[in-house]
Amino acid sequence: MAGISNGLNHAAFNCVLHTYRGDMSSLSIVIPAYNEASAIHAGKLKRVSAWLAAQAFETELIVVDDGSHDDTAQQAQMTADKVIRIPHAGKAAAIIAGIQQSNGEVILFTDMDQATPISEAPKLLDAISQSADVAIGSRGFVRPGAPVSRYILSWGQVVLRTALLGLRIADTQCGFKAMTRAAAQDVLGHLFIYNPDRTLVIKRPSVTSGFDVEFLFVARRLGYCIQEVPVVWNYQETRRVSILRDTLRGICDLLNILIADLGGNYPKRKSVKQAE
Repeated sequence: MAGISNGLNHAAFNCVLHTYRGDMSSLSIVIPAYNEASAIHAGKLKRVSAWLAAQAFETELIVVDDGSHDDTAQQAQMTADKVIRIPHAGKAAAIIAGIQQSNGEVILFTDMDQATPISEAPKLLDAISQSADVAIGSRGFVRPGAPVSRYILSWGQVVLRTALLGLRIADTQCGFKAMTRAAAQDVLGHLFIYNPDRTLVIKRPSVTSGFDVEFLFVARRLGYCIQEVPVVWNYQETRRVSILRDTLRGICDLLNILIADLGGNYPKRKSVKQAE
């Protein structure tokens, strides 16, 4: 199915008009990977590397091997600047590990399957340069090729996170996000459910959708400007998404975030951070 760019308007939260921040000096791309040797062998990591090589600013490509059972790490070492290995703890833990060991002024994370191709990165980087502290790729509400069950899961998440957390974002789950280093480190330090110090080793694949929600919820509470940017997206079939399991975990995560908030575990809402 060919990728599309949906008609979603650029939605911004906590944002004011900033002056242009100037040319970016460095970018770190973080890719979480769990049993992705076949995708790497198919050349998907090389596409990311080739795009980075064409940029004028300093870059680094980081692959975080989330306890893979295949030769993901060995394959990645032939292309990535840095390969980090962690015990299998899920996608959230892999992203956190990558952020913590990155050096870029801006950090962008993307999926190995390149459902949203790296060629869409300039859209997020432009948002960061002009107004946003956190720029999130959005598939909107129209996702051709995705099965009906994924639509139901997506719509259910939108309704619940809006009702429970007041987080009015069309797509929190697209695996294509960019943020300033300062914002990323600040948000990680204020997470509660997915706090880096609470990471646990697991046995099965885990997409940990609640991480994205908590990250954006905290970013908004800290006053960071979040901008939702429409991106091209191609549906990629995967066995890692279990509708029943992931729906239940997503609901539990939303409730846990709500309970944690009621318990005073998140910062109070701050005013919008201004660009210097």
